[in-house]
Amino acid sequence: MFNTVLLTIDLNAKASWKEALPAAIELVRTSGGKLHIMSVVPDMGTPLVDGFFPPDYEKLAVEAASRSLDKLVEENVPSDISVKQHLAFGKIHRRVLHVIEQTACDLVVMASHKPDRVREFLVGSNADRIVRRSPVSVLVVRS
Repeated sequence: MFNTVLLTIDLNAKASWKEALPAAIELVRTSGGKLHIMSVVPDMGTPLVDGFFPPDYEKLAVEAASRSLDKLVEENVPSDISVKQHLAFGKIHRRVLHVIEQTACDLVVMASHKPDRVREFLVGSNADRIVRRSPVSVLVVRS
């Protein structure tokens, strides 16, 4: 049914993949497709905030995230599942939308926590932005 499934995760929040990863694995296993797992190291948002971090922050953060992603996949994705990892740096929803296009995936799987109306009003939700702008179906797994 789905040839290519993209799972988006937050490496700092187990809730972002604890239930969503098994769901994505089952979808891929059933269809004989390929699983893509993606995480984004968020940028600082503004040059003012960026100035408080060391100059090599992006490089160090991406290297640490890469190790974490490798470990997560090794420990949690069965060997019979074809998987490709993606790691990006920047605005989460923009990077995810780019990888959706790049991989030509059929489905995006992501976790979303219970909405907090105040936070959502002030800063929005990456999951919401992705759902509204995705050119393919998105399965949101509530954690």
